[in-house]
Amino acid sequence: MRYLCLLLVLLLPLPAAAAKPAGSMVVAAHPQAVAAGIDMLNKGGNAFDAAAAVALALGVVEPGSSGFGGGGFFLLYIAKTDRYVMIDARETAPALAGHGEVYATASSIDGPQSAGVPGLPAGVERLVSSYGQLPRSDVTAPAIRLAREGFAVTPHLGAMIRWRAEAFNDSGRAIFMRRQGETIRQPALADTLARFAVKGAADFYRGETAGRLVADMQRDGGLIRLADLAAYHVIEREPVSFDFHGFHVVSAALPSSGGMTLAHIFAQLQDDDLAALSRADRTHLLIETMKRAYRDRNACLGDSDFVSIPKDYLDAQRLQALRASIQMDQTTPSAELAGFAEPIGASVDTTHFSIIDAEGNMVSATLSINYGFGSGYVSPSTGILLNDEMDDFATRPGQPNAYGLVQGRANAVAPGKRMLSSMTPTFVVGPDRTFIVGTPGGSRIISMVLLAAVGFMLDETPPADWVNRGRFHHQFLPDLVQYEPDAFSPPLAAGLEKRGHLLKQMNRQYGNMQAILWDRRSGRLTGIADRRGDGAARQP
Repeated sequence: MRYLCLLLVLLLPLPAAAAKPAGSMVVAAHPQAVAAGIDMLNKGGNAFDAAAAVALALGVVEPGSSGFGGGGFFLLYIAKTDRYVMIDARETAPALAGHGEVYATASSIDGPQSAGVPGLPAGVERLVSSYGQLPRSDVTAPAIRLAREGFAVTPHLGAMIRWRAEAFNDSGRAIFMRRQGETIRQPALADTLARFAVKGAADFYRGETAGRLVADMQRDGGLIRLADLAAYHVIEREPVSFDFHGFHVVSAALPSSGGMTLAHIFAQLQDDDLAALSRADRTHLLIETMKRAYRDRNACLGDSDFVSIPKDYLDAQRLQALRASIQMDQTTPSAELAGFAEPIGASVDTTHFSIIDAEGNMVSATLSINYGFGSGYVSPSTGILLNDEMDDFATRPGQPNAYGLVQGRANAVAPGKRMLSSMTPTFVVGPDRTFIVGTPGGSRIISMVLLAAVGFMLDETPPADWVNRGRFHHQFLPDLVQYEPDAFSPPLAAGLEKRGHLLKQMNRQYGNMQAILWDRRSGRLTGIADRRGDGAARQP
């Protein structure tokens, strides 16, 4: 079979689901956000109500990673109609950003000029109005309470505050400069969320909040204007979907590069028996297929509403030819691969949550404000911490972005365009089990989801290992294998180096995966919160 359709909407039957889940489950990066989702389920809401509440609550209690001033992707499965859909709530470039000229003199990382038009309010509104069962006031209530009453700074959040302290404006410093154990309160944000509870996204994009936010931006040098807010809309997209050795994978579509890159890697591996390979051979093969997939990703992908993706991007013959170029006894240097690709940066401080309800509705959602605490700019009159997603564009072609990576021309800035992302919310549906998975982690998100999906498919270790095991990553350029301290045993590392791989151990662990395993034979649910973060898994 050839992958000829950009979004891979393959007309293949899905594996049949037998039993319904034995209850519901919420897994997210902060216990109080999990509690917000559980509260919705206890009120009679469904997975989509819970997702809306979790998204809003995370924006309050995990402000360094997501928020009302950011965006993201919600991957949904609607059980009643047996339908998958992705809600694209990615930010867009304001008109005044032009084609990136402004960033010759202004920062795309810190300050209000680095912010794209937020998409999260519209994404939450679509969840509630089109798929939820509860009123907006219910799903908003936990976030309002947390913003008004406050929450304690965790060690993880405290470290992030210290790291980004210099980026805050006066309003940001007044709110967030707290030590571990101290309380952060956000009264202006609580008032903004209260207006959202009553008037919905109309208030954010065309109402009082819009006027307040734009007045702050105009005074402080931001680029977002009323016309940008009024023009914003979420897009419901067909997810990327494909089959691999009896598993059906559903993942994020462009402007996320995640689903396309997963499809690219698994298509290269179609004729390989991963289970039969030694650990060393499997690791080598995964690294080499990552390298080739990231090369194509970096060169070709962008917002498909603005740029044309090559029609043969996922052509089976082309990808099998790439696979044939892999030698199992030695690595292929990136410089020797045909063509040239410019690496693309992506969000680092992001968040993910996974939800399933008793009817089998599922949500895999990855949200971001890009860098830690986004732009560092808090709108004084609204309390909204704005993203710095403009740095995910090629704001300075030929120069590195915040992650030291030079960006591709397909991802150049244009008014109204969505910046390319690595966020990869995913469902993997096997013959008897379903895996809901995603993670933060910048350009490493895709490789993390890949490794977890392979772990699920092979089922050689306990489910917790798929999430918690040490990770490795290759993104074509720089031509090296980045890995967590515990990813490789000494013999494995030596074997990879013998094959020519250049290894670089990361200084710290990365990612914060939140996953759910649903055994469809028994209905049993297993929630897995990444040991690297503050997350939790709960059932009502």
